[in-house]
Amino acid sequence: MFSKLHEGLARRSFDAEAQGPLADIRVLDLSRLVAGNMLSHVLADFGADVIKVEHPEGGDDLRKWREQGHALHWKLYGRNKRSWALDLREPQSLDRLISILPHCQVLIENFVPGGLEKLGLEPERLWTVNPALILVRISGWGQDGPYAKRPGFGTLVEAMSGFAYLNGFPDRPPSLPPLALADMVAGLYGASAVQTALRVAEKTGKGQCLDLSLFEPILSVIASEAAKSALTGLATLRAGNQSSHTAPRNVYRCADGGFLALSGSMQSMAMRLFDAIDRSDLKTDPRFISNDARVEHRDALDAILSDFIGSKTLAENLALFEQAKVTAGPVCSVLDLLDHPYVAGRESLVRLPDDDLGEVVMHEVLPRLSQTPGGFRRPAPTLGQHTQEIEQWLESLANQKEDK
Repeated sequence: MFSKLHEGLARRSFDAEAQGPLADIRVLDLSRLVAGNMLSHVLADFGADVIKVEHPEGGDDLRKWREQGHALHWKLYGRNKRSWALDLREPQSLDRLISILPHCQVLIENFVPGGLEKLGLEPERLWTVNPALILVRISGWGQDGPYAKRPGFGTLVEAMSGFAYLNGFPDRPPSLPPLALADMVAGLYGASAVQTALRVAEKTGKGQCLDLSLFEPILSVIASEAAKSALTGLATLRAGNQSSHTAPRNVYRCADGGFLALSGSMQSMAMRLFDAIDRSDLKTDPRFISNDARVEHRDALDAILSDFIGSKTLAENLALFEQAKVTAGPVCSVLDLLDHPYVAGRESLVRLPDDDLGEVVMHEVLPRLSQTPGGFRRPAPTLGQHTQEIEQWLESLANQKEDK
């Protein structure tokens, strides 16, 4: 079923008894698709008990993103979680959800703003049940502002944020990222914010609302462009693989058809590069003597580098630049990484057992904590897999309360 390229990757196994540093944190994840799953995935990897609340018919839409019939996105970003099938339109299901809130520290939702309130789960009610609850509200545009009621989707955010306008080549239309980038960035921001809010709740006993839009996190990673445009009154045009603020920086075709990425963004590196290509004369050429000059004349510099790099194979270029300690590297596909010595040696990708496929390749838990690392406790759950287990636990808690 699989290619054999990944057989050099390290094997891991799931250990349901493993304890991570967030083992005392329970998260109710009512969200669907990417941002919420990315957020709760990080918490789950470090031991949090993440309970995915899913509609009994179909569940999280991420389950429907399939490759050759297999829900690979779900297998990766649903790992370490439990699935609780509830139809929140039913009063009985809402009551069960309310009953678990005193035993949770975090609730994640990504309804259109106001959707939680329509269910009767307004923040004030939630904090009446659990004053220390952290409520993460994910939306396209935020809980307030002129776009609050608009549906938000990553594609629209990536387009409007300025990212797509910067991405691509100047003679072609703006390019959207080939993945759910806005959602992923927002999810990572959210995981950090949750842990900050948890610390506050531990100190004060009070929860709070985290207003997490998809728009603002991706804007933050290109926010230097806002400062630049405010200064110049100009929008930075797409530059392909070049950079608008450093040079040289580009991807170059080698003689054998391979591609080499190279960056000489530091002054010392640019000077080292000129020596490496046996063009020390460029170090005193007024067009290339400083970064500002190189940016202004980057096309002329690229022509020189393209001629040199294009005369050698990828392996020859890599060997030359490695010896000269020039920052250059190969352009790899993810397929290339399955048997790449760095990825295997670092164990950036690993193999885990899977009921459908036998095993599945996943990313290792990130970041790597030396004393309290995360781990793999359970594979991504089937829809409603843990419903009975969770409800029996809630019933036992209710019985204990009655006995007191």
